[in-house]
Amino acid sequence: QVQLVESGGGLVQPGGSLRLSCAASGFTFSNYAMRWYRQAPGKERELVAHIPRAGSSTNYADSVKGRFTISRDNAKNTVHLQMNNLEPEDTAVYYCNAFGFINTYWGQGTQVTVSS
Repeated sequence: QVQLVESGGGLVQPGGSLRLSCAASGFTFSNYAMRWYRQAPGKERELVAHIPRAGSSTNYADSVKGRFTISRDNAKNTVHLQMNNLEPEDTAVYYCNAFGFINTYWGQGTQVTVSS
Protein backbone atom coordinates (compact mmCIF):
# COMPACT_ATOMS: atom_id res chain seq x y z
CA GLN A 1 0.00 0.00 0.00
CA VAL A 2 1.44 3.31 -1.12
CA GLN A 3 1.69 5.95 1.58
CA LEU A 4 3.10 9.46 1.75
CA VAL A 5 2.78 10.91 5.23
CA GLU A 6 3.62 14.56 5.79
CA SER A 7 4.50 16.08 9.13
CA GLY A 8 5.99 19.24 10.59
CA GLY A 9 3.33 21.78 9.74
CA GLY A 10 1.94 24.25 12.22
CA LEU A 11 1.58 27.88 13.20
CA VAL A 12 4.65 30.12 12.98
CA GLN A 13 5.26 33.85 13.13
CA PRO A 14 6.50 35.78 10.11
CA GLY A 15 10.24 35.37 9.78
CA GLY A 16 10.17 31.99 11.47
CA SER A 17 11.10 28.55 10.19
CA LEU A 18 9.51 25.15 9.79
CA ARG A 19 10.80 21.84 8.49
CA LEU A 20 8.32 19.62 6.71
CA SER A 21 8.96 15.91 6.35
CA CYS A 22 7.37 13.27 4.15
CA ALA A 23 7.78 9.57 4.88
CA ALA A 24 7.20 7.28 1.91
CA SER A 25 6.34 3.59 1.82
CA GLY A 26 4.85 1.02 -0.53
CA PHE A 27 6.88 1.91 -3.62
CA THR A 28 10.52 2.20 -4.70
CA PHE A 29 11.27 5.66 -3.41
CA SER A 30 14.57 6.09 -5.25
CA ASN A 31 12.80 5.63 -8.61
CA TYR A 32 10.68 8.74 -8.12
CA ALA A 33 11.36 12.43 -8.30
CA MET A 34 9.86 14.13 -5.28
CA ARG A 35 8.00 17.40 -5.12
CA TRP A 36 6.33 19.68 -2.63
CA TYR A 37 3.18 21.49 -3.68
CA ARG A 38 1.03 23.91 -1.76
CA GLN A 39 -2.53 25.14 -2.01
CA ALA A 40 -3.79 28.28 -0.34
CA PRO A 41 -7.52 28.92 0.20
CA GLY A 42 -9.19 29.93 -3.04
CA LYS A 43 -6.06 29.32 -5.10
CA GLU A 44 -4.83 26.56 -7.35
CA ARG A 45 -2.27 24.04 -6.19
CA GLU A 46 1.22 25.21 -7.10
CA LEU A 47 4.56 23.47 -7.37
CA VAL A 48 6.95 24.74 -4.70
CA ALA A 49 10.05 22.55 -5.01
CA HIS A 50 11.35 19.59 -7.00
CA ILE A 51 14.21 17.17 -6.43
CA PRO A 52 15.10 14.41 -8.91
CA ARG A 53 15.64 10.76 -8.08
CA ALA A 54 19.32 11.06 -7.21
CA GLY A 55 18.92 14.48 -5.62
CA SER A 56 21.58 15.93 -7.88
CA SER A 57 19.75 19.18 -8.56
CA THR A 58 16.77 21.08 -7.25
CA ASN A 59 14.22 23.54 -8.59
CA TYR A 60 12.05 26.07 -6.80
CA ALA A 61 9.18 28.39 -7.45
CA ASP A 62 10.39 31.98 -7.74
CA SER A 63 8.38 32.94 -4.67
CA VAL A 64 10.40 30.64 -2.39
CA LYS A 65 13.89 30.74 -3.93
CA GLY A 66 16.53 31.50 -1.33
CA ARG A 67 14.15 30.69 1.54
CA PHE A 68 13.14 27.05 1.02
CA THR A 69 15.37 24.00 0.60
CA ILE A 70 14.24 20.56 -0.52
CA SER A 71 16.29 17.48 0.33
CA ARG A 72 15.86 13.72 0.28
CA ASP A 73 17.29 10.65 1.95
CA ASN A 74 16.85 7.61 -0.27
CA ALA A 75 18.10 5.29 2.49
CA LYS A 76 15.29 6.45 4.78
CA ASN A 77 12.63 7.03 2.11
CA THR A 78 12.08 10.57 3.25
CA VAL A 79 11.95 14.02 1.70
CA HIS A 80 12.13 17.29 3.58
CA LEU A 81 11.31 20.92 2.97
CA GLN A 82 13.20 23.40 5.11
CA MET A 83 11.32 26.69 5.11
CA ASN A 84 13.03 29.81 6.44
CA ASN A 85 12.02 33.44 6.67
CA LEU A 86 8.38 32.47 6.32
CA GLU A 87 5.87 35.03 5.11
CA PRO A 88 2.08 35.21 5.56
CA GLU A 89 1.81 34.45 1.83
CA ASP A 90 3.32 31.02 2.53
CA THR A 91 0.18 30.01 4.42
CA ALA A 92 -1.23 26.93 2.70
CA VAL A 93 -1.69 23.20 2.88
CA TYR A 94 1.58 21.61 1.77
CA TYR A 95 1.50 18.32 -0.11
CA CYS A 96 4.22 15.77 -0.75
CA ASN A 97 4.21 14.27 -4.25
CA ALA A 98 6.06 11.32 -5.76
CA PHE A 99 6.41 11.82 -9.50
CA GLY A 100 7.22 8.83 -11.69
CA PHE A 101 7.14 8.05 -15.40
CA ILE A 102 3.90 6.11 -15.00
CA ASN A 103 2.52 6.76 -11.53
CA THR A 104 2.24 9.73 -9.26
CA TYR A 105 1.32 9.64 -5.58
CA TRP A 106 0.10 12.27 -3.14
CA GLY A 107 0.16 12.70 0.60
CA GLN A 108 -2.77 13.99 2.61
CA GLY A 109 -1.20 17.40 3.24
CA THR A 110 -0.05 19.36 6.25
CA GLN A 111 -1.23 22.85 7.18
CA VAL A 112 1.28 25.68 7.45
CA THR A 113 0.01 28.96 8.87
CA VAL A 114 2.22 32.04 9.04
CA SER A 115 0.67 34.68 11.25
CA SER A 116 1.52 37.01 14.09
